[in-house]
Order: sequence, then structure tokens, then C-alpha cells
Amino acid sequence: MPQHWLFKTDPDSFAFDDLWRAKKRTSGWDGVRNHQARNFLRDSVRVGDLVLVYHSSSDPVGVAGVARIASAPRPDPTQFDRKDDHHDPKSSRAAPTWVEVDVQALAQCPHFVTLAELRAEPRLAGLLVLRPGQRLSIQPVEAADFAVVLELAGLRPSDLGS
Repeated sequence: MPQHWLFKTDPDSFAFDDLWRAKKRTSGWDGVRNHQARNFLRDSVRVGDLVLVYHSSSDPVGVAGVARIASAPRPDPTQFDRKDDHHDPKSSRAAPTWVEVDVQALAQCPHFVTLAELRAEPRLAGLLVLRPGQRLSIQPVEAADFAVVLELAGLRPSDLGS
């Protein structure tokens, strides 16, 4: 059974629409610079897992689309690029600190699900993104919560090709 995740992105840098327009609707999910989020990518996220793509740092914030993990983790190349905002001078090619995975867009949300709508849904009381102080960019999502968010977005599991 695939696991479910919520991946936050700043749409000014990389929006769900960017993923949707990418070749084969697939792109590396780079730039994760939190150790706990990195550990999820490195140790827990698996090919085939489903992802709610969540726009943060925008107005409004919320779920814009659904994607699938399309690759195993590998070193994030931005950590080595001195010109990239995500460059990490402490990381080396021999012992990289940061990883990325490929994500593939599966479905755009017919209805963008705002944070306010997520908070208003009592069935989502356990959703981590709703907890105060929860700022982690990669978060696990329970299967039941994932299904509720799909419903709010106007999507069915069959819309995801699964």
C-alpha cells in the first residue's frame, strides 16, 4: 500500500502548475533543507507513494494538486551549486547531506482546498499541517485524511490513475 504525504512548496518558486507543465509532468523535488523532512525523503518516502502538493507562503495557502513519488532518493544537486539559493557549503559529493526525489503530477485539484477549508472539516482534526507550529515541508498524511482532502478537492481515487 502506498503511503501518503503532504509536500509544501512556495508557488512563487515552484507551483503545482510548474510540475504539471514539466516534461512527463515530473520534476525533482529539491531544496529541502530541514533534517527531519530530509529524513522522511531519505528513509520513508517510496516510489508510488501519493502526495498532496500544498502551496504555502501564498494567498491563499492550500492543496493545489496530487502527485506520485516517481524515483528513489538521490543526492540533491542544488546543494553543490554555488549559484543556487539551496547551496550548502558544508555538504560534499562524497558525503551529501541533502536528497531529492522525483515527483510526478497526477491531478490538478478541480477545487483548490484552502487552509481554512481544511480547518473547517472535522474529519481532518489529525492532519499535521493543521497543528500549531507545524512548519515541516514534508509531512506524513493518514490514508483517511488523504481521502477526505481528495473529496474536498473534487477528486476521486480513480482520477489519480490508481
